[in-house]
Amino acid sequence: MRIDLHAHSSVSDGTDTPAGLIAAARAAGLDAVAITDHDSTGGWAEATEAALALGVTLVPGMEVSCRTPEGISVHVLCYLHDPLHEGLLEEITKAKDARLSRAEHMVSLLAEDYPLSWDDVTHHVAPGATVGRPHIADALVAAGIVEDRSEAFATILSSRSRYFVQHYAPEPALAVELVRAAGGVPVFAHPVAEARGRTVGEATYHAMIDAGLAGLEVYHRDNPEARRPFLLELAERHGLFVTGSSDYHGLGKVNRLGENTTSEEVLGEIERQARGAVVVRA
Repeated sequence: MRIDLHAHSSVSDGTDTPAGLIAAARAAGLDAVAITDHDSTGGWAEATEAALALGVTLVPGMEVSCRTPEGISVHVLCYLHDPLHEGLLEEITKAKDARLSRAEHMVSLLAEDYPLSWDDVTHHVAPGATVGRPHIADALVAAGIVEDRSEAFATILSSRSRYFVQHYAPEPALAVELVRAAGGVPVFAHPVAEARGRTVGEATYHAMIDAGLAGLEVYHRDNPEARRPFLLELAERHGLFVTGSSDYHGLGKVNRLGENTTSEEVLGEIERQARGAVVVRA
């Protein structure tokens, strides 16, 4: 089986609808794909309907946005959790609300120097999705201020820019605990993606492992080859499984579905550990 366990739809910051994501997965020759929108399960129902119609196996999931006390961004992939679990839902709702106010603040700062308005940004947001930096990036592209999202994140929207604003996000270990409490299976997404900014030290890994971390996303285009042996050794030492994924965003990123994949055995282990939701098979 060809399995990609990290893909986004327009419910967060992808450009494909949930149904479009499933169609793209089929066109890419995938047998199974996970929908992992940021802090949202809003695409599950539509993706499920499309998966059943197109014969693609669907792994319902989510990507939880986290931050360490030092301000380092961490993402935790969550598979097969209960989407109505009160504790996890409360935490991601807080984060989504904070992301909206943060986006408004960033746009107001940008408007001081660039021809950009809040309406310009919301034009790029799908109904029900939370405004985030990718949508601001899309507005900057449309205005001709930058060439693409990558340029926007490397310059105007980077964490080093004067326009950057922090927002609330749970600590990584807390997110792992809540995912487990919701019956889900937590995986540390692109943990050594140095091009995105600072990465965490071993203390954060150990805190997440103690909280119930299940796996590491090792095979991801943003994890440098030279850092992967560290991840593989850590996974072996602590009994974590290893995944490979694309982090597909449609037209929002160059990442292509299936460029990295996960083994059928690991998907089976995720199913074995999960007690919140189930894999959808036609």
